[in-house]
Amino acid sequence: MKKALIVGLNKYHSCELQWCDNDAIAMNNLIESNGDGSPNFDVKLITDACDKDCLQSNIQALFNDEADVALLYFSGHGADQDGGYLVTTDFTSSCYGVRMTDVLEWANASKCRNKVIILDCCFSGQMGESLLVNNSSVLGEGVTIMAASRSWQSSMEDSDIQHGVFTDLLIQGLKGGAADISGNITPASLYSFVDQSLGAWQQRPVFKTNISQFLPIRTINAKVPKATLRKISKYFVNPSDEYKLDPSYEFTNDPSVEHNVVEPYADTDKVAIFKELQLFESVGLIEPVGTEHMYFAAMESKACKLTALGLHYWKLSKDRRF
Repeated sequence: MKKALIVGLNKYHSCELQWCDNDAIAMNNLIESNGDGSPNFDVKLITDACDKDCLQSNIQALFNDEADVALLYFSGHGADQDGGYLVTTDFTSSCYGVRMTDVLEWANASKCRNKVIILDCCFSGQMGESLLVNNSSVLGEGVTIMAASRSWQSSMEDSDIQHGVFTDLLIQGLKGGAADISGNITPASLYSFVDQSLGAWQQRPVFKTNISQFLPIRTINAKVPKATLRKISKYFVNPSDEYKLDPSYEFTNDPSVEHNVVEPYADTDKVAIFKELQLFESVGLIEPVGTEHMYFAAMESKACKLTALGLHYWKLSKDRRF
């Protein structure tokens, strides 16, 4: 079971924001289902006015369960006083909203397997910082924090894209930019995608975690089908092996095709294998030996071999990990 609380607040008195509701709606639309349309998170979406009691009670309800993943996403104002606040629409100078330290304590105490907190607000990097510095607490087991900016930085909105800069990258990552070869998107891969997309002079995202194994927060169609990926240890019995090729693997090398053909002519079974090897090559799992392209590796009777990434997936295949 996966559950998520998605909050996007614009309607602040005297300091209204523009695109936080867009952020929340886009995040909701992506994580409520996977790339193949299958259900993913059971989402509660809040985009209207939200006072402190409303936000606090909903966050507590999110973590008061035993879900596989409990995900909190917040887009709105942040305040840097007293360890940081998620600012609610009823804020005053004496009460800004919900304290980040309280949110972390609720997540730490939760029995949910994975607790993921994603914040697109100013000073969001303060989440967990004051507790860690004071040594009064640490990130609880299974807790992951992804913040849009450092503890002293603002988090920017972009009128051209009508989203927060950070959330726009999250959206791109959840659509597939952060997916691995199997189509899994985890908090770590999503953060890596965002981090690499922001320049050194922009707001810098923050990632904090205490977890031994991430569960995917979304899956898309795999770049290589699992049934095909499992064959990598069949084609390469040993990781140092080279898979020998010849012209019979290339489907255009057929007398019926107007083409300079050579013997041995295209063989249907070998052509099928070669298409899978070319798919492996397209995602960086194998590479041709002694030439730049798989076509020439076949036509010149050369070979292909595993890359470093291919070796990783070879081990997973050999151990029947997928």
